[in-house]
Amino acid sequence: MRIFILLSRIPYPLEKGDKLRAFHQIRELSKNNELILCALNPNRKLNKQKAFSAVQPYCRSINFIDLPWYTSLWNMMLAFFSNIPFQSGYFYNHNANKKVKALVDEYKPDHLYCQLLRTAEYVKDINIPKTLDYQDVFSHGVFRRMNRSSFLMKILLKMEYKRLIRYETKVFSVFNNKTIISYPDRALIPHPEREKIEVVPNGVDHDYFTPRDSKKTIDLVFTGNMAYPPNVDAAGFLVNDIMPLVWKKMPDTSIMLAGASPDKRVLALKSDKVTVTGWMDDIRDAYASSRIFIAPMQIGTGLQNKLLEAMSMKTPSITTPLANDALKAKDGEEILIGHTKEELAEKILLLLTDTKIYEKLAVNGHRFVKLNYSWEEATQKLNLLIHNTKKI
Repeated sequence: MRIFILLSRIPYPLEKGDKLRAFHQIRELSKNNELILCALNPNRKLNKQKAFSAVQPYCRSINFIDLPWYTSLWNMMLAFFSNIPFQSGYFYNHNANKKVKALVDEYKPDHLYCQLLRTAEYVKDINIPKTLDYQDVFSHGVFRRMNRSSFLMKILLKMEYKRLIRYETKVFSVFNNKTIISYPDRALIPHPEREKIEVVPNGVDHDYFTPRDSKKTIDLVFTGNMAYPPNVDAAGFLVNDIMPLVWKKMPDTSIMLAGASPDKRVLALKSDKVTVTGWMDDIRDAYASSRIFIAPMQIGTGLQNKLLEAMSMKTPSITTPLANDALKAKDGEEILIGHTKEELAEKILLLLTDTKIYEKLAVNGHRFVKLNYSWEEATQKLNLLIHNTKKI
């Protein structure tokens, strides 16, 4: 089958969750299908040649469409008056739309696969069977951010939240198939037939994220795109709220905040006990050099890839119920879960002092992700869904 894949971002490098998901799905779908890749590009600094080389083995045709920043700002203003979400406006461009339509006419695909709501405007009127990957529930992610934002930002987020609620419902009927990353996320989609959305989880590349026998030079690590608001929030919560409780009992405990594009609020957390790395060429070095991985997520939605990667490398992990709702690991057996800053500090101290529990979590967590999270199995579910598409 010939599948036209439309993405809101070029799926390389793999520093963002949507790019990671897209890259591995492309790799797996290419085993049984002919792929035409069309990726929008709002990032002028991206090394497109390197990205092209990364996806070239899997695609018949690769098309990157640049989105100039000035047109994105203009289209966000147009979105204000057309009542669509601002982020849909940001990623929509009239010239890009003409290029997408021309590519569809040229390659005549059997199916359109679109990632995220941001791409829906491009294909809503194309009469070809199509699948939308909601991936996350954008509306609920924005809702969780509202209470932690400034007065002005709260007004903008509330407006975006209402638009997203309407849009998530509106596009439901446009696509033959809908997918999402987890069951908790599906339950948050504001549509009466949300049970028809297929859950296609993420996986982890177990051949890449393998355990290493490395010297542990850092006590705690938290990884992720450090410009992403839920990660910025979690980093601040870790350093400012959780760690003072840990430092009272173990004052030399060290932390690494590892990930691309650290926000100024993350950079401000640097100290003699807190390292902020910025972009790392190999994120495995962060996991391998750390005793414990922690993801103290307070806002955001979806399945945390960082947890899958850490556990695949046998790094004992701690998180919150918010993140584990999608993961479904067993508390006390495969992972440790803390609801409050006090509980999370307690879990950290436990793993730093109890070698028996430390080893149990390392082994059980590794086995859990090996058994339950595979890109091959997850994408096979998507492949079958596309091949068995029913008419609307």
